[in-house]
Amino acid sequence: MSPELDRTRPVWRQVAAAITTRIADGDYPVGARVPSVVELSTEFGIAASTAQKVLSHLKAEGLVRAEVGLGSFVAERPAAPSGETKE
Repeated sequence: MSPELDRTRPVWRQVAAAITTRIADGDYPVGARVPSVVELSTEFGIAASTAQKVLSHLKAEGLVRAEVGLGSFVAERPAAPSGETKE
């Protein structure tokens, strides 16, 4: 069953948010392959061009990296700069 999308908001943003949440929740850990254009199209019932926009956005945000011929994978998160502490 595909997730419900609110057709009053940009669909690509909703799908990107869903994938971002899956990454944050660890469903797709660092190095894991994320769904392809075809898989996103099928799962969310969206056009291939919309799915491509989702992957392009995630890549631009630094969340995924693309490997030609292999797919897109969750990118490593940069470490916090030295000297910064979390409170």
